[in-house]
Amino acid sequence: MNHHETAGGRGHRGRPDLADAGISKTAGEYTDRFLVLLAPGAQEEGMATLRSRAGTEPAERIRPDVTESTAEVLEQAGSVVFEDLGVAVVQAAPDQRRAVMETARDEPAVLAVERERVLWASQLTESRAETATADYLRGYHDGVEELVQHALERIDTAALREPGTAGFDESLVTWGLQAAGVPRSAFSGQGVRVAVLDTGVDTGHPDLTARLEGAASFVPGQAVQDGHGHGTHCVGTACGPRTPGAAPRYGVACEAEIYAGKVLGDGGGGTDTQILAGMNWAFGQGCRVISMSLGSPVGPGERPSRVYEQIARRLMRAGTLVVAAAGNESERPHVVEPVGHPANCPSVLAVGALDSGFAVASFSNAGLNPDGGQIDMAAPGVDVLSSWPQAPGHRRLRGTSMATPHVAGAIALFAEAAPGASAAELKSFLLAGARRLPLPAVDVGAGLLQAP
Repeated sequence: MNHHETAGGRGHRGRPDLADAGISKTAGEYTDRFLVLLAPGAQEEGMATLRSRAGTEPAERIRPDVTESTAEVLEQAGSVVFEDLGVAVVQAAPDQRRAVMETARDEPAVLAVERERVLWASQLTESRAETATADYLRGYHDGVEELVQHALERIDTAALREPGTAGFDESLVTWGLQAAGVPRSAFSGQGVRVAVLDTGVDTGHPDLTARLEGAASFVPGQAVQDGHGHGTHCVGTACGPRTPGAAPRYGVACEAEIYAGKVLGDGGGGTDTQILAGMNWAFGQGCRVISMSLGSPVGPGERPSRVYEQIARRLMRAGTLVVAAAGNESERPHVVEPVGHPANCPSVLAVGALDSGFAVASFSNAGLNPDGGQIDMAAPGVDVLSSWPQAPGHRRLRGTSMATPHVAGAIALFAEAAPGASAAELKSFLLAGARRLPLPAVDVGAGLLQAP
């Protein structure tokens, strides 16, 4: 996510025109809508208060069973309510905004009000990747050499590194799957539903189409077909087949059921409304894990979203885990940025990225902010091979986006291994099984992802 670029044009009702593939991004970009967290059992009361006090429009109710018009409803409606999530999105003119914000201060039915953000795919752009020169990377490794050497004196390095760490043999299986112990797992994610909310999926990809159980677009004017590539890559890492065509195995949960929600446009951007619609749909489809390789940068000391935190808690109680990318704003060793939104929510599993030498990727954000904002675990996120919409059908990318679906796929394996486990128990199994690393917890959390 390159936050030095500027925002693009404006679309319907003054909102960012995210359907434009050429749009650029900026930190802290917002729309003219607000997210409203409603008290359980008081949704009608909360929305009535907003209408009477702030003059908001009557709300369209968005159900989990998606129709072809859902994306257009999200775009055209002045207000929408996701009943299963307990959240509304309302549009407010400049003279209404103060009244909308004030409802959370003295109205029990309204628990929180936040501005709607613009979010982006958490893939490191090619231009940023090119800045990671050998000298730059050498500087990072020099910066942590003392810590690593001290730790290596006290541990068995064989327990951390597979033979030939710096050059994994990827003729049969990608280095990321090897590092996470996927080939030795007895589980495949069979019968487990995995949702990847991203730029969609290549619905005709030969490696994926047979297991694509559900697909829906929440981007107005765009089909679920992936015109960007990021979503197809993430779907492949989480759920690619055991024996793909013309490539080594690259998918973690090779027999899981794939649900692909397009919440980011072909330009790589989307809004909170689109992400919430995708989460609402994925939950309604019975998915055990929701993988989101997307986010928005946050500043030092910034607290997490109360809306997303409550949604993640509600989903966890209902059996669904949410996993999100920590973000790529860091330029180690000189600049380390905090975990972005929504991964910074305590109940969202935040994933950092490692390279094949088990070092923190230079771009990976860290757990620096209070009230959550931590890295929960790290996974392979550099030089990751996975599916791609264009020929030859596979491509290597880097980013915390690439690390996140490794974790989502592993959750599917744990869910198969313990079918009666709650979402909280799956999270505990995942973190307890991580391989400890001689690196700060603010960078890697519990450690390197390990399959059951």
